[in-house]
Amino acid sequence: MSERMIVRCWNPQQAHQAMSNQIWPMLKAHLVAGRLMVLELRPATRSTEQNAKLHAMLGDIAKQIEWAGKKRDIETWKRLLVAAWSRATGEPLEYLPAVDGHGVDIVFRRTSQMTVGEVGELIEFIYAWGAEAGVVFTERDIDPETGEIVTYRRAPAREAA
Repeated sequence: MSERMIVRCWNPQQAHQAMSNQIWPMLKAHLVAGRLMVLELRPATRSTEQNAKLHAMLGDIAKQIEWAGKKRDIETWKRLLVAAWSRATGEPLEYLPAVDGHGVDIVFRRTSQMTVGEVGELIEFIYAWGAEAGVVFTERDIDPETGEIVTYRRAPAREAA
């Protein structure tokens, strides 16, 4: 049986309640049934909202900025900006020979593996870069009821804090 539970904890009271009311009953039932279970504690990775904001910002950049003589897609901008943020923060990246023997590829950590704090720093880095590059970002919020992205105003890129 591959039953998995993910519980996000934001304060000690909520964490204690989740452990008492959700995690322990499920864990106990599996252990009593003779199943080996693994508990994993780790910092939360980027949120769905952060991912949506990041991709929206990259979309704004892709529409407005040419790089190396042409417009680039969101994925290319993501790679370029994550690599730049990684260098700026001392985050490890590797330059490896391309597997086909032609050129070099840059390998860095995926944003899906970054913590909430790291993605927050990346977003602020992109705002700062965008301010220097003249990007006009479309500000967006997340509708708390539907989870949809809501565009509410156009704003010039914010200055780095």
